Amino acid sequence: MSATPVDPSTGSPLAPELAARLKRNPDGLVSAVIQQWDTREVLMIAWMDDEALHRTLTTGRVTFWSRSRQEYWRKGDTSGHVQWVKSVALDCDGDALLVTVDQVGAACHTGDHTCFDSGRLDAVTGPVLTPAIPATSITEESPA
Repeated sequence: MSATPVDPSTGSPLAPELAARLKRNPDGLVSAVIQQWDTREVLMIAWMDDEALHRTLTTGRVTFWSRSRQEYWRKGDTSGHVQWVKSVALDCDGDALLVTVDQVGAACHTGDHTCFDSGRLDAVTGPVLTPAIPATSITEESPA
């Protein structure tokens, strides 16, 4: 499954409207946030070029571009920890993708459930806000 990323100026396997909306980094890549579809837990972040996105959209399995190995990789081919695509969305700026998946097994190459399991940092956090209850949803007792 190894290939060179597609140069957007020479053609793309994506529909022209989608290819035009993507804002790629200088290497022709877009970041992809991978999220568990039912719990909304963020599992990992990786990179896609046009071909990886095309494969993801058309096969039902998530494909990435490996910057270190310079090749395509499909999550789960060697580990068995497959990511089944549930939905794919492009952010408003066109520079990030949100891919919701049904993750089988660990998402992280270390064997952790997510790539964020061991990386919590100390941070000051804001207050927990509760949404205001609209006045129309408050039931008043009518006078007797």
